[in-house]
Amino acid sequence: MAAKISRDPSIPLAGNSAGSSTRRPADARHHPQISPTRPSLKLGCFSTSPAIWNVGANLLSEIIGTFVLVTVVAAIFSKKVALMGPAAALGPYLVGVLVWAIGLSLGGTTGYAINPARDLGPRIAHSLLPLGKKAGSGWNYAVVPIVGPLLGAALAGIFVRLVHF
Repeated sequence: MAAKISRDPSIPLAGNSAGSSTRRPADARHHPQISPTRPSLKLGCFSTSPAIWNVGANLLSEIIGTFVLVTVVAAIFSKKVALMGPAAALGPYLVGVLVWAIGLSLGGTTGYAINPARDLGPRIAHSLLPLGKKAGSGWNYAVVPIVGPLLGAALAGIFVRLVHF
């Protein structure tokens, strides 16, 4: 009997928030560059931030990255591409390599969120946790790693339906 997977979007959001809340103190102990004297670096423990501040280009990068992720994952597990699907345990490996490749190719500009929960939950945790001296939570940039992947996934879903994977 196959295990049921929850589709509740609050689960990854809560998991990322909890994970980033516990990771921050551990990072500060082991990485002296994340210190109270440099409050702007604390946000980097929680969420993505751009290497180059260009909202249009960053948004496009997130849309393309998520579009590629969703489209290729749909192709990997499509019964029309391979009648039996990928070999046992090969599918997760291929998805991992795909995420790695997207990170290498598009991750330099935005930190490649390609999943809104990867950025939103930790950003909320950063804004709520009492971290002493900290800079803002970067809500003026949050539209890029949240809206970009949602648009990319929607476009990929439409594309996959049109192509009939």
